Amino acid sequence: MSDTPKGKFLHTMIRVGDLERSVGFYTRMFGMRELRRNDVPAGQYTLAFLGYGGNATGEAEIELTYNYGTEKYDLGSAFGHLAIGVPDVAAACERIRAEGGKVVREAGPVKHGTTIIAFVEDPDGYKIELIQRQ
Repeated sequence: MSDTPKGKFLHTMIRVGDLERSVGFYTRMFGMRELRRNDVPAGQYTLAFLGYGGNATGEAEIELTYNYGTEKYDLGSAFGHLAIGVPDVAAACERIRAEGGKVVREAGPVKHGTTIIAFVEDPDGYKIELIQRQ
């Protein structure tokens, strides 16, 4: 047994160039809700927390951070992707494409496996893996 206290995963923060565009993308494409927003003029940033139920229901959130005046970020090579479980990956890809979203890997089995996945890209270029879950 470890004496390390058990933690809880709360959120993942990503920086975005246009807060309203990104909030619209995640709410429209994935059915998330904006759970709360915090504008900090003294720090010149705004935070928007999105998710399905949020920390109050035990679910992790996405924190979108908009730094005033910054429209684009270099995503670097360390960050991989966010992952969202959906009941039908192929149908989700079609809906996202119809809404103007970008599908970068079509629905199909993961390499050397049977789990159905796809990848889409958000307006800032972050990859989102869709994983089929019943």
